[in-house]
Amino acid sequence: MTVLAAPGDTWGIPGPVFLRWYLLAAAVLVVGTVLHRFRALAGTPVSGAGQLGPQQVAYLNGGDQLTVWTALGGLRHAGVVGVRPDRRLTTAKALPAGATPLDQAVVNAATRGVRSGELRRDEWVTRALDQLRDDLQRRGLALGPDQRSALRRGPMLIAALLALGAIRAVVGLSNGRPAGYLLLSLIPLVVAFALLIRVPWRTRAAGQALRDLRREHTWLQPSATPAYATYGPSSAAMGVALFGTATIWAMDPGFAAQAEIQRRAAAASGGTSGSSGSSCSSGSSCGGGSSCGGGGGCGGGGCGG
Repeated sequence: MTVLAAPGDTWGIPGPVFLRWYLLAAAVLVVGTVLHRFRALAGTPVSGAGQLGPQQVAYLNGGDQLTVWTALGGLRHAGVVGVRPDRRLTTAKALPAGATPLDQAVVNAATRGVRSGELRRDEWVTRALDQLRDDLQRRGLALGPDQRSALRRGPMLIAALLALGAIRAVVGLSNGRPAGYLLLSLIPLVVAFALLIRVPWRTRAAGQALRDLRREHTWLQPSATPAYATYGPSSAAMGVALFGTATIWAMDPGFAAQAEIQRRAAAASGGTSGSSGSSCSSGSSCGGGSSCGGGGGCGGGGCGG
């Protein structure tokens, strides 16, 4: 049945007609965005337990800052770095074989008396972090700036559709046209936008690798009171990477206090930084916005403003 425009219809488009096409556009846009997000965040699965080093794990788990703490924790356990009475870092002995570029950068900063809280801003450290991040992006475990920007395009289109619906509703109400169904249709769109606009820095494959590593290294949790002195620097660093700076406090509380490393709960530093992104990465929790398309059977006149 053809709905003809009546005098006073907003923008010359009858409410039911506008609402029908609006809901269709919303459904297509949300579902398309979710599907694109699901594919883009898949990543490359990690095969084998030794495929990720502690610093790579730290970046995927908590970003740059946790990666720096992980390098510092491993170097402290190896006796390479110490802290002076003025709370500046210092070196105690040479780097062991197999040191990473980030290890070398941290030691370089320590020789210059940098404070632990300033490491992340050090030029050498920043360069090493960039190198580590680029490697993870090439392996399909971390997202680069271009990928993250592409994942935000869909949500921005949803925001534009929201703005169009809101303007239509306001104009319609100001002209005495009912717009209740149109306003209701904006609610799931707002929810979809809020979920999809958040873009994690890691893929689902990286999230699965972190979950596997946590299961394999439960004995490194500070709450398990592990004997860190009997483990090598790599295991100590992995403890920091997976369970946060509480590991450094448990391993060497004197150094942690003197170096002004802030205590963090193991659970908070080990999971919250990435879990919010991964829960939305799957696309399933974000798919609720597709219900926008379910209101096409609006039978009343002018329900779309």
